[in-house]
Amino acid sequence: MKNETNNEQKIDNEVTSTEAEEIEKDNQHKDMVPKQDYDELDDRYKRILAEFENFKKRSSKERDGLYNSILSDVVEVMLPVLDNLENAVKVETQDEEYKKGIELLLKQFQDVLASKGVEEIKAVGEIFDPELHEAVSSIQDESLGKKVIAQEYRKGYKIGNRVIRHSMVVVAN
Repeated sequence: MKNETNNEQKIDNEVTSTEAEEIEKDNQHKDMVPKQDYDELDDRYKRILAEFENFKKRSSKERDGLYNSILSDVVEVMLPVLDNLENAVKVETQDEEYKKGIELLLKQFQDVLASKGVEEIKAVGEIFDPELHEAVSSIQDESLGKKVIAQEYRKGYKIGNRVIRHSMVVVAN
């Protein structure tokens, strides 16, 4: 009787092993993806990858724009200080060491701004450009051409193509 029970268990185990092999074959068959499904998945993967690359580029561009915007705002509030330093250098004084100190301070300020990409807008002798210059008056001067800038009251500055402050100018003719 004991022998009979062992034989039945062996048969059950054999059946179970055979069933397991069949299930495994079915699973392998299910893992095989038809070509059409593969092509759809591949296409979807490529689209998602392209969208992600575009997202990274767009995010980088937005981050750079935000940085330039913040930098422009900070520089804009510092420009009157730069104007005052330039005016201080123009003042005559008996103390040459004092004047030299102001000149060094002005140079350092200009170097810091230049290192951040801040450029002075050229004005005197240039053709008036409303995107860069602000005309505060005009004069008649036959020695200058039409719309040529004769004087500059206040310097203008820009970062790249973004104008921080327009130049205040006098335009000829």
